[in-house]
Amino acid sequence: MVDLTGKIAVVTGGARDIGRAVSLRLAEQGAKVCLNYYDNPDDAEETVRKIKALGKSVIAVQGDMTKSEDIEKLINSAIAEFGKKIDILVNVAGGLVGRKTIGEMDEKFWDLLMTLNLKTVFLVTKAVVPYMVDGGSIINFASQAARDGGGPGAAAYATAKGGVLTYTKSLAKELGPKGIRVNAVSPGMINTTFHNVFTKPEVRVNVAAGTPLRREGEANEVADLVAYLASNSASFITGACVEINGGTYFV
Repeated sequence: MVDLTGKIAVVTGGARDIGRAVSLRLAEQGAKVCLNYYDNPDDAEETVRKIKALGKSVIAVQGDMTKSEDIEKLINSAIAEFGKKIDILVNVAGGLVGRKTIGEMDEKFWDLLMTLNLKTVFLVTKAVVPYMVDGGSIINFASQAARDGGGPGAAAYATAKGGVLTYTKSLAKELGPKGIRVNAVSPGMINTTFHNVFTKPEVRVNVAAGTPLRREGEANEVADLVAYLASNSASFITGACVEINGGTYFV
């Protein structure tokens, strides 16, 4: 158990799958949560319902994290609801969109993946940092794909997530003197909608069978790691990227 009592958290992509699990876990540990969602209000409403059922404080704000004006709306909503400080930022928003080889991929698709997975981290972090105080924590979402290049047709996604790794290290150096820690988590095969859509069932079975723990991970396990990194229990950890993949890849 970690204690996040009195902390204010912003979670992009915080309405479903890993994002929902993160929003729930931060709230369970005492944080007040402002979660962002993009295009599914039903998911957001369900996540809000679950958090309020715990007796915790939460708001959900719709927005496209590739657009500065939507990010400004998100941050303004958080500070209007909870006050002019943000202690925790979790950059979950991102996605694979589709699997395309270099022959199938055009410039527009490449730019989309870079914007969705890397530029969003820059834009949201830039908007949050002015409100972040000493002891603040930023957790970015990378991917095992950033380490091993990803599966077939995931080159653009893997490259963008590799950028998240590098940006995390750079920010850790830049923001450390202000008392702000910056880390990343790097999930492997986690049981989510992402893999329901983009990974063939037989591939998932094979990956799980080849994993030392012989299973896929669960979203709540990633959320536990995020909550730890957000807490004072991780007060001397910054610039790290923590692999959470059941042993399929070691750094």
